[in-house]
Amino acid sequence: MAPAEPLKGPGDIETLAQGGRTNFFGFLLRLAARLPFLFIAGRWYGAEALGRFAYATIIVEFAAQIATVGLKRGLAQQLSTTSRPHPHVVWDGLLVGFLTSILVAGLLIAVPELMFPNSIINGYDRLLPLTIFGWVASDIALAALAYRGDIGAMVRARSLVEPWTISIAAFVLAWYSTRDGLILAYVLSTIAAFVASLWPLFRSYGWPRGWRPAPVRLYRIATRNLPLAGADAIEWGSRRLDIAMLGLFFSAPIVGIYYVAQQVASLPQKLKTSFDPILGPVITQNLAAGDKTAVARQVRQVGFWIIAAQLGIALALAIPGKAVMGLVGPGFVGGTGALAILLAAEAIAATAVVSEAALIYVAPKRNLAISVAMIALQAGLSVVLVELARRALPAIERAGWVGERMAFRDDPVAAAGPAIALMAALGLASVAKALLLKKLLGGRISGWRWSLVWAALVASAVGWAVTRLPHSLEWVELAFGVPLILGVYGAVVWFRGFTTDDRALFRSKSVAA
Repeated sequence: MAPAEPLKGPGDIETLAQGGRTNFFGFLLRLAARLPFLFIAGRWYGAEALGRFAYATIIVEFAAQIATVGLKRGLAQQLSTTSRPHPHVVWDGLLVGFLTSILVAGLLIAVPELMFPNSIINGYDRLLPLTIFGWVASDIALAALAYRGDIGAMVRARSLVEPWTISIAAFVLAWYSTRDGLILAYVLSTIAAFVASLWPLFRSYGWPRGWRPAPVRLYRIATRNLPLAGADAIEWGSRRLDIAMLGLFFSAPIVGIYYVAQQVASLPQKLKTSFDPILGPVITQNLAAGDKTAVARQVRQVGFWIIAAQLGIALALAIPGKAVMGLVGPGFVGGTGALAILLAAEAIAATAVVSEAALIYVAPKRNLAISVAMIALQAGLSVVLVELARRALPAIERAGWVGERMAFRDDPVAAAGPAIALMAALGLASVAKALLLKKLLGGRISGWRWSLVWAALVASAVGWAVTRLPHSLEWVELAFGVPLILGVYGAVVWFRGFTTDDRALFRSKSVAA
């Protein structure tokens, strides 16, 4: 099968908008399912069980990122530049993912203490890494479908099937065991997402007739994608390193509280991944045609959409932050400060993550170097800030600036250190990656517009007023405050900041790819 013809001109923006609309709907579905899961986990299972679950699944998902060997984004480039039948390329990718999954899953099964460093290993905990096979196959299958413009498959698998399965299963399994229910629900959601991803893949690509595994070709695929795999693992790991650091310094309940804040804060970040499946193929096709100007225009356009959306959602969730965290349970309100910092970090990171969507193809090694420097800075700064908090809190107590505090390992204020480190590291990475991409493409790539400042100021004033209403209740802030903040912010952006291309995101007209 010959490489797909590159998309040209305004049609690129329409294609990006069409994919973005589909996945934005998926984001809303995921939001509607993720919040019930956090509510169930917080109210039924508690912070300690949630913390244990969070640490174990983060290690498993990090291993799955490594086992994907960059094919979640690299598959689009291979499909764009090959003359081989596309089903053969996809099955090469699936086989590479399966083989690497054997290695990483085998390691975790042999050393389960990597997943449960501070708790007893119970029952089938050792077999949790088997879910890696499901996540890797699902990621590669959805990347292949996205190349053909089937974004709906990702919405169904990751925004409907997977989150609702884990929410419903967590509720039902709470009656069976509050010790193991969350992890069992996670396993069920993995299986559901795997089936929901593979079925449309078979329908779209069919069986790879005439395909034969070729060890040399598989080795080349794996080695060619090492820089991309490293960038994927580091980008993903940078959003989970804070949890890993907390697991080393703080108790399981603190990890559970922080995990809730992180899950809420990561919702805006899902908007960026909403564009990944369609942005990757559009960029690779234009790069294959040598059109760097078009790539700069696409990055700039999508960058504005993502920055605008992330900033609005961050304001809507951070201003009534106590109500958001209190919804999960009264014991989780202590994570409000961490929530605000993490939401700010996601807004700051928007430029970096959009720039990386092109850098992974035009300068993969330099992009990887920046990512490595970023995560090293984040790790080092996390340790420094935690140690500073450990030394400073007793002095602050003696000075009488705060009342008597709990033990350091159970202190949610001190636990905000890794979140601050993440924000600082993402900010520096944003600047570095944007400057590098601008130099390589020879055109402006920043999506920032000053109209966002006015929108943020107006929305903040409205949000402040909502939280100051007399006898305000949590449900009032959530039911009326969040939509009001988003509505005011969106109105200012629409009238003061949107151009004709921006409004393409909201047109329902279908554009053929």
